[in-house]
Amino acid sequence: MLDTLPTSEKPAIGTTRQGLRQRGVLGLSADDIDFEKEVVHVRRQVKMVRAKLCFALPKGRKVRDVPLPSSVARAIRQHVEQFAPVPVTLPWDDPPPAETPVEAKHRRPRTYSLLVTGRERKAINRNYFNSYVWKPALATAGVIAPLEEGSADGARVWEPSREHGFHALRHFYASEELEAGESIVSLARRLGHSDPGFTLRKYSHFLPRAGARGSAAIDAIFA
Repeated sequence: MLDTLPTSEKPAIGTTRQGLRQRGVLGLSADDIDFEKEVVHVRRQVKMVRAKLCFALPKGRKVRDVPLPSSVARAIRQHVEQFAPVPVTLPWDDPPPAETPVEAKHRRPRTYSLLVTGRERKAINRNYFNSYVWKPALATAGVIAPLEEGSADGARVWEPSREHGFHALRHFYASEELEAGESIVSLARRLGHSDPGFTLRKYSHFLPRAGARGSAAIDAIFA
């Protein structure tokens, strides 16, 4: 499905190989990528508050580092060579004008050179991304039906695709990491979960072959 995306949007998909949430992917800056140490610093997200965009800490205020796979590093390098990071300035945490000096200090605009921006070289609204990038890619790949006339007034609507939403890529990352034998504690840290038990409860059903590994281990001991 990656091949169906506009070139400028591919890193938004590629970085989910690290389990980032969509808003965290859209908030990644060039300075967050450490190619030498092979890590990505998850420091912020682009979120919407009362129909306006702003920067904020990641969900749950979980600032963290996640490994940078070589395949993702290559995709990011190629993207940066073709599309230079764009400096974007947004308020911090809450867009409306501050009413007190303390609020003004906290909400002061901050500038980051984002890896992925829209046509107007601004931060991407995730609703725009879902409607004009993600769902068209799903349709082109044959995952959902193409856009059709959906009502008597001629409105064009996409087939509902909750189970195929952008967040499904995060689920895929988690399930593959667990299937490969990654520690649930390490995975929880990478996903930004405060409780590894939550991570296990949420993703254990993605492990249909997990029991077979345990049996194989016992067989190997007594063989």
